[in-house]
Amino acid sequence: VQLQASGGGLVQPEGSLRLSCEASGSISSFRAMGWYRQAPGEQRELVAIITRGGNTNYADSVKVRFTVSRDGAKNTVYLEMNSLKPEDTAVYYCNALTYFGASYWGKGTLVTVSS
Repeated sequence: VQLQASGGGLVQPEGSLRLSCEASGSISSFRAMGWYRQAPGEQRELVAIITRGGNTNYADSVKVRFTVSRDGAKNTVYLEMNSLKPEDTAVYYCNALTYFGASYWGKGTLVTVSS
């Protein structure tokens, strides 16, 4: 399984970005897919997760501002990020969790929120 994340970049505070994570195979085979982030000097943390059934869960710090979604036809999961804050600056990673407990990670994409 390969996961390719894209869409990061430099954005001003209160701006928006959309991250994409394209899987090499069908995302319907995964129990859940999620986005994590890691800021410099910090541990990796969960940002948002979406199950195969479409249920979602978010970190409190991004609720209302971020939206995770999936497109099975494109084997892609998205993270729509609005009202970005400097503290959202981090490397964002895509993750896929199988029903057997295996976890796959993509290479991260850097999001920098700065004026």
